[in-house]
Amino acid sequence: MKRILLAFDKFKGSLTSDEVADAFAHGIRDVVPHCEIRRIAIADGGEGTTETLCRELSAERVRLTVSDPLGRPIEAHYAISGSTAIIEMAAASGLTLLTSNERNPLKTTTYGTGEMVADAIARGCQHIVLGIGGSATNDGGMGLLEALGCRFLDATGGPLCGCGESLEQIATIDSSTLLPQLADTRITIACDVDNPLTGECGAARIYAPQKGADEATVVRLDKGMEHFAEIVLRTTGIAIKEMAGAGAAGGMGGGCYALLGARLRRGIEVVLELLRFDEYAEGCDLIITGEGRIDAQTLRGKAPHGILRRAQQLGIPTIAVGGSVELSDGLRNSGFRAIYAATPDTMSLDEAMRHHTAKRNLRLTAQRIAQEWLLR
Repeated sequence: MKRILLAFDKFKGSLTSDEVADAFAHGIRDVVPHCEIRRIAIADGGEGTTETLCRELSAERVRLTVSDPLGRPIEAHYAISGSTAIIEMAAASGLTLLTSNERNPLKTTTYGTGEMVADAIARGCQHIVLGIGGSATNDGGMGLLEALGCRFLDATGGPLCGCGESLEQIATIDSSTLLPQLADTRITIACDVDNPLTGECGAARIYAPQKGADEATVVRLDKGMEHFAEIVLRTTGIAIKEMAGAGAAGGMGGGCYALLGARLRRGIEVVLELLRFDEYAEGCDLIITGEGRIDAQTLRGKAPHGILRRAQQLGIPTIAVGGSVELSDGLRNSGFRAIYAATPDTMSLDEAMRHHTAKRNLRLTAQRIAQEWLLR
């Protein structure tokens, strides 16, 4: 009997990972009724990661009131599994929490995310897994660090609030007032990008425009990040300016690495370990993974590529499925046995994104894969 593992991320804006797996399971069984199908919902550290892990790990959900990106009270939640807290930055500091007119990375802060971390530490958590996708911020993690007790001072010795416009004003960082429990707390930053802190591929230049920054603001934020990196180097001896991943979530990666000793890891690798993915995959003949779009960015830490890498270590062939697919030389040579686009070339995006249509397209794709790979 064939054993198949379905390991899908959500198809953003269309289907949840569970709905994708449902459609695929039906399609496979249409062709191979007695196939053993295992399934696991996955995420890459971005939005939806906490929800996925809560469900898969039967974790305790914690709700609390924190500050949103503009300092207003908002209810957010995170998960606790054992002594590990799983926190999604987007829950408190996410771009979707703001209207388009409110987006301004000079003003937004990660303070609310820091409040969530502080709450988890107060509850006895000794390992914080922080997914940092989908942020509205570009503050270098100042807000989070401020919420944990760190003090940022200007040239007069006055305190600065943790937001993007404060970066250029920092004269002194006082980390002596950080929560003492942090010394015994392990922090893992789960991210899916490897951008440096500054420059053409840095936090401000690449991500600030989608957070509401015009060109002048981008230039100001990038200079602020340069200044932040200089002060961090002077304070800690740690160089973060060009470090891969330091620019993730508006510099959150670099700030937490230097001032909290956080470890930066690809989000999908963290998730797969928490989910004990290898146990699900053991004995399988084929793994099928995917997300809404497969393109060159898939190979830069997205969920399907993380699944592929782990499957290669286990010696299990892997097929990728995207709602849409844009093939590149990198994808062709990546190691996927095949890459399928679920949406027909003649179908419009609006039609393809409809719930019923997306499920039907995936079911038909699963039937095709079953015929071409499981009946051989």
